Amino acid sequence: MSRAGDVTPREAWDVLTTEPGAVLVDVRTRAEWTFVGVPDLAGLGKQPVLLEWNDYPDGQRNPRFLDELAAAVPDRDVPVLFLCRSGVRSVGASDAAADAGWSRAFNVLDGFEGPTVDGHRGAVGWRADGLPWSQP
Repeated sequence: MSRAGDVTPREAWDVLTTEPGAVLVDVRTRAEWTFVGVPDLAGLGKQPVLLEWNDYPDGQRNPRFLDELAAAVPDRDVPVLFLCRSGVRSVGASDAAADAGWSRAFNVLDGFEGPTVDGHRGAVGWRADGLPWSQP
């Protein structure tokens, strides 16, 4: 089974706003959450699930990912929106979730701050779209 599709950050926000059970799973590393920031869903009465796809600092695939996802999102029929830094790791995470039975697993295109362009990030993505975020 493959993921349910790809959505823009704005479309992800709309799903989180309109579907009470929708969940945002940020699959970046602990270092990225700390030093770059995280989506702020407090205005929706929600919090993002922070779940590393790759362990920090070694970069190895998190072998507990699906077990941790099941603990955080036990309902496999709600929309689950996977976000990373640029929209690459979240493809793998959303595909793995779909293969494990989450029927509405989506990848968030461009991630939190988009791909590198001329050595810089931030031209596209969650933050560039003006969506709420905070730095813990």
